[in-house]
Amino acid sequence: MNKNLLIYVVEDNKLYHKLVVDFLQRQGMKNVKSFYNGKDCLDAIKQGERPDIVVQDYHLEDSTGIAVLQAVKKRSKSSEFIFLTAHEDMEVAVNSIKYGAYDYIIKNNDIALKKVYSKIGKIDKMLELEKRNRFIRNAMIVTFIVLVAIVTFVALHEFFDLFGLQR
Repeated sequence: MNKNLLIYVVEDNKLYHKLVVDFLQRQGMKNVKSFYNGKDCLDAIKQGERPDIVVQDYHLEDSTGIAVLQAVKKRSKSSEFIFLTAHEDMEVAVNSIKYGAYDYIIKNNDIALKKVYSKIGKIDKMLELEKRNRFIRNAMIVTFIVLVAIVTFVALHEFFDLFGLQR
């Protein structure tokens, strides 16, 4: 797994905030930034940062997780969201996924942080595949352009030879 992913943690509960950040750092994640509210997270986005992953609570003091998700996605479409929350409402979970969250994990069980780390690994694989696909697509476009240029050159060469024109 890429340990240099930029991960934002947005959690207003100070104890759980520290728990999540410390857990991710113990797993070797080198680029974890944390915020206690949605506003500070959005301010960092407005300054030009583009997190790979945002791990956030659903209920924040100043906003909901979906409001933060929507605001971040406007500026950073590729950022993936994992909701880590005590809010067990199925409708909220479904809406979170509908609005673009990668997953919704309930934090009242012992393995919640392990699930978060597992999801980060899956997101990392997905991001790597997308990067490879972009590279392959760009290589195919360049190959096509070069092929068209060669065919055009050969066709013009034959055209000039056919009509006895000077090159």
